Amino acid sequence: MLYLILKVKIRKTMKQLLQQSAAYTIWANQLIFDCIGTLSEEQIKQEITSSFPSLSKTILHMWDAEVIWWQRLKLVEKIERPGEGFTGNFQELVKLVNQQSKIWKEWVDNATETQLQHVFFYRNTKREEFKQPVYEMLLHLMNHGTYHRGQLVTMLRQLGVEKIPSTDFSTFCRKK
Repeated sequence: MLYLILKVKIRKTMKQLLQQSAAYTIWANQLIFDCIGTLSEEQIKQEITSSFPSLSKTILHMWDAEVIWWQRLKLVEKIERPGEGFTGNFQELVKLVNQQSKIWKEWVDNATETQLQHVFFYRNTKREEFKQPVYEMLLHLMNHGTYHRGQLVTMLRQLGVEKIPSTDFSTFCRKK
């Protein structure tokens, strides 16, 4: 009996962690996007040495990743990268990233234990095939955003921005 109680408590904790991570992603993105939004469109698109050559291209990659994983989860056969055809400005991009992040949060909020544990099949961009539980993919997706927000901070520093907000998870937890 104790085993079952602990098992249920651990599962509940996993869902709570995922919900908290989804909320954190939205919060941290908004802070860094607000900071970037103080720059000119020219600065946002300025070439900087990093994994992606500008602030805007890094954010486009973050958006693509969220949308691609969403399509994989929904078993879309022909995966599309929305960033490839994007021609809008920074404010429009931020709106689209935020919309997708909110879709993820809503999905996590409504997910059942079975949905989180479900092992799903997908192909990566190299067409290699994989299977993994949904909760692992969600943790990857949220960590992916954290990684690229760190790159955005470094890029902002290269552009001479001095007031950069803390997007640390611990800061998010203290603000709740």
